[in-house]
Amino acid sequence: MPNIAALWVDRRHPAAQVGYAVVISSHFSTVADQFVPDSRQAWLRLVVAVLIASVGAVGMWSVVVVMPVVQAEFAATRGAVSLAATAIFFGFGLGGVIMGRITDRLGIVPAMAVSIACLVTSYVLAGLSTALWQFIAASFLMGFGGSATFAPLMAEASHWFERYRGLAVTIVASGNYFAGTIWPPLVNWGTQSFGWRPTHFAIAGICAVLMTILLLVLRAIMASHGAHDRANAPLPQVDLNLSTNTLTVILCIASIACCVAMSMPQVHIVSYCGDLGYGPARGAEMLSLMMAFGIVSRIASGFIADRFGGMVTLMIGSVAQAVALFFYLFFTSLPSLYLISAMFGLFQGGIVPSYAIIVRETMPANEAATRVGIVIFASVVGMSFGGWISGVIFDWTGSYAAAFANGFAWNLLNIAIVLMLLMRGRQRLAMA
Repeated sequence: MPNIAALWVDRRHPAAQVGYAVVISSHFSTVADQFVPDSRQAWLRLVVAVLIASVGAVGMWSVVVVMPVVQAEFAATRGAVSLAATAIFFGFGLGGVIMGRITDRLGIVPAMAVSIACLVTSYVLAGLSTALWQFIAASFLMGFGGSATFAPLMAEASHWFERYRGLAVTIVASGNYFAGTIWPPLVNWGTQSFGWRPTHFAIAGICAVLMTILLLVLRAIMASHGAHDRANAPLPQVDLNLSTNTLTVILCIASIACCVAMSMPQVHIVSYCGDLGYGPARGAEMLSLMMAFGIVSRIASGFIADRFGGMVTLMIGSVAQAVALFFYLFFTSLPSLYLISAMFGLFQGGIVPSYAIIVRETMPANEAATRVGIVIFASVVGMSFGGWISGVIFDWTGSYAAAFANGFAWNLLNIAIVLMLLMRGRQRLAMA
């Protein structure tokens, strides 16, 4: 910015008067055009971001619904077909890191454009697959394509808000659960009515049209007030006296543990209901119910995080998730499964967004999307491994009881890690 004081000294000269007026006008015009966190424009961005996530996260749920049909068509074992869920989670996690890096360097719009292209291509390839390995490979690309709608989008939204950052992050993350509420019944209906291949082609077309329109709207909104929000983002608020890399590793281990536990109901509830004789349609309804209550949980966790911080929110969600998993071990009637699925969604919905909030509370803003992407990658590694190992345990034992017990044990590990971080935070506070 030019030296206004110097212009003030010489403002009596006609030439200087003109220059002074231009500089002052330019300065205040620039200030007026700057993006303001927590503003009406920020909320408008948030609405569009949630809509994009609600469409783009379809891959995380469609594969769960079509697993029994695909297993029957390719004459595969439960463990083998579960690799499709493993592949989609792995692609989702790896894509989160890569798309996060693109977001940190170029912004969310270019990252989302790449995401749309990969997602649409993956559904076309899945519909054309003639062998299980081809379907699994397409599932990996499916997860990669949907990745920009989660970790990078959460990190980007964290720059749009200061006072309501926790709420904003969890609202964006709820797009994943909106997708889980809307898509499973639609995919199940399409599969039953037209077959799983035409359904995949239809999803490709819907994603191509809706996501492109929404991305253009987001781009126009962000261009109106400038998108360089990270330059003025608040500094980290929590100091655990750990290096960024060390804390990232700890958070990765914690997210793997909690998501191995989380994956059991989310990946296998449809197949579980089929094995119990209730049919896959009942399982799809339970999955949809689980995601609907997960939306409530995620938004509520945002309010908790803005009041108590990300680590407290994570601890509450982890303990509650363990309780729901414990109930799955002992109740198998249809009404009880509906109730427990609703509880599970209500208890665990805020867990994964809490990691994004913790990253923003403890790490620099200019690497937020990359760090969030790494931690979310670890979480989907947990989902991938958990989904696969649950299928393998079922093949070994002929029952899901041991798989639920395995998830409960991993959940206890997560609780221990989060408790350690909370105690370290308290000790640091006492020393300060």
